Amino acid sequence: MKIVYDSYDSPLGRIYTVVDEIGVRRIVLFEEEWLEYTNKNNDIVRNNKLCSDVIKELDEYFKKKRKEFQIPLSIEGTEFRKRVWSALRNIPYGEIRSYSQIAEAIGNSKATRAVGQANRDNPLPIIIPCHRVVGKNGDLVGYAGDKIYIKKFLLQLEGNEMCDIIAFEDVQIR
Repeated sequence: MKIVYDSYDSPLGRIYTVVDEIGVRRIVLFEEEWLEYTNKNNDIVRNNKLCSDVIKELDEYFKKKRKEFQIPLSIEGTEFRKRVWSALRNIPYGEIRSYSQIAEAIGNSKATRAVGQANRDNPLPIIIPCHRVVGKNGDLVGYAGDKIYIKKFLLQLEGNEMCDIIAFEDVQIR
């Protein structure tokens, strides 16, 4: 299967998109993760034509012209993780859910920690909106380790009502 990539200069910085014949298979937000990915997949080649649809939709999202992504997905994962990621895609634009609400939505209320792990390993951040998942008390937790500022930025971009109570002074987005 042919796997290609391209990059997009977003308000978050450079985002890398990886696409195959089925659809988008990976979104990489951080340079260090991209270097790690290309070290493991050294045969990947740049192809802006095959990646143009995903980049167009990401650009529309950042310009507040898109609330739902329509591009086909090509994701690999366990059935459990795919159920979690499907539940994340059902969170409406601008809304949030807790990890426990996602666990309940997939029919396994005791799987809150496993939901958190699936969220952490989401191969398509933004498209599968893991940034819309917060702690039970509404705390912004668990976004790419210590990169909570990205979660804050994305929630603010979507006009989430929670943003009125979140201090954004520490958001370091260009």
